[in-house]
Amino acid sequence: MPRTDDPRALVGHETRDDAAVYRLSDSEAVVETVDFFTPVVDDPFTFGRIAAANAFSDIWAMGARPLFALNLVGFPAGKLPWEVLGEILRGGADAAAEAGAPILGGHSIDDPEPKYGMAVTGLVHPERILRNVGARPGDRLLLTKPLGSGIVTTAIKRGIADPALVDRTVGVMAALNKAAGEALAASGAVHALTDVTGFGLLGHAWEMAEGSRVSLRLRAPAVPVLDGVRALAARDVVPGGTRANLAWVGPHVRWDAALDAPARLVLADAQTNGGLLAAVQPDRFEAVLEALQRAGVQPAAIGEVVAAAGEAHIEVTG
Repeated sequence: MPRTDDPRALVGHETRDDAAVYRLSDSEAVVETVDFFTPVVDDPFTFGRIAAANAFSDIWAMGARPLFALNLVGFPAGKLPWEVLGEILRGGADAAAEAGAPILGGHSIDDPEPKYGMAVTGLVHPERILRNVGARPGDRLLLTKPLGSGIVTTAIKRGIADPALVDRTVGVMAALNKAAGEALAASGAVHALTDVTGFGLLGHAWEMAEGSRVSLRLRAPAVPVLDGVRALAARDVVPGGTRANLAWVGPHVRWDAALDAPARLVLADAQTNGGLLAAVQPDRFEAVLEALQRAGVQPAAIGEVVAAAGEAHIEVTG
């Protein structure tokens, strides 16, 4: 894609950031993101809520607040009941209401496979944008949600998922990143921020490391993982996207020899509406953790940022 030289374009596609940002004035910049996908669960209302929550997440990952959203719909007309589409849209509207942003319209097409998501517009002060780059040596890393949704949704498709694990995973995917994003933005202590979605924790961590020209040290035992996910990975219940993630990021990772193949796959698992990964100023890290906890978020301290010795990389310890 061509690069833009418009000075008002504050964030483009160059660092694979979560959203585009365009300056309107000295005090306001518009934030724009779009996301949609095929169903990850059978219940249409839940699918709609998850897809909408996933789209809104990119706004909070930029330190912004959402203004409004537009629906994006692909639906097989005449092949599924219209009530199914109604429930998908109702789920999206439920998430948007919780986000505090109205849905003002959208676009739909006849599509053999259902798809749903949103284009979301937000607002941020130009000097308070949080990006997926900017991490500094000494920063502490935190993650606000457990990993494993990609592996669990694969287990659901194969009909082997434990019902309790399904319920827990659906709750994680459907939960907005609103409280976490607002607390992190308000702290003034975050140097880099991104949400963990399709590229998995390792993929998005690598984007942060490469773009910031630093290395990240992750402590595998400290990374939160949904109960039962490691056992599924050991049984080779792993989506193709997760394997692709690991193959892509693998050359940039230095592994502890004690970490076996399933453990590595979990860290690369493709997430749907995963948590926020933040690089936080070290002397304010504990205060940020406490602020997140007060907001009802359960963050995990998972590592730190170190100076890149040679090329940027990720070090994963056991």
